[in-house]
Amino acid sequence: MNLFTHFMHLLGSGVAAYYSASQIRDRKTRPNVLAGFQLAESGSVPFLEALSQRAASEGDTWLAEKLAKHASDENRHGQIFAHALKQLDKQVIDFKSLPKKTDEKKSQQNRSPFFAAYFEGYSQEQLKPDAIDWNVFMASTYILELDASKDFRRMALVLPDDNPSDRNLKLGMLSIATDETGHAAYLYEAMMRRMPALEVQKLTTQWRTRKVNALLAMVGGILQRNGNTPSLVQDAAPTENEPELIVA
Repeated sequence: MNLFTHFMHLLGSGVAAYYSASQIRDRKTRPNVLAGFQLAESGSVPFLEALSQRAASEGDTWLAEKLAKHASDENRHGQIFAHALKQLDKQVIDFKSLPKKTDEKKSQQNRSPFFAAYFEGYSQEQLKPDAIDWNVFMASTYILELDASKDFRRMALVLPDDNPSDRNLKLGMLSIATDETGHAAYLYEAMMRRMPALEVQKLTTQWRTRKVNALLAMVGGILQRNGNTPSLVQDAAPTENEPELIVA
């Protein structure tokens, strides 16, 4: 990674870290952040399970097992965030109940500036689990998991300790950060099994550069919206004496 890319990585990551930390610390904006995380973590499960099945069919049992564990972890992460939302008497919106839009409008609204920039040049078909190039999956996901491990840890550390729900969320996010570190480790090992170290370095540098561009696109989107984001949550039935979710 060259000096400019490194500088922009630090700048973009710093802005994103400050924004996400302030959003999750504020109990008014926290539900939307938690909902976004729940959707992202739970939403990745079918993709990872399909990749695990593909790896098994190709004879790579080691990778198949790692991907299955990855999918299981992401499912648990989704449960942690869903539980945290319940503690706030919130839940993720039932999108199926919303008015249906045309495919074009739906596609435009669902398009994420971050992922549009991160996977620029790749079609949706190329990114499906039965078609995605293994090197593309491994390198792109390695960068995301590596950075997520740091992001979740930062966010956990800004949460207060003055009530049980906040403490439980903090512990949950710290456990998620540990999982993400493990995911990054197996993905790096998977790349090292497939190519020389120099090629791994070149590939991860390419995706680090893409991540920098994606962060800048995301920050630009936030500034354009003046920090406003569409609501992802709705009120849920209040919970009383609900047992704490086991996070370890």
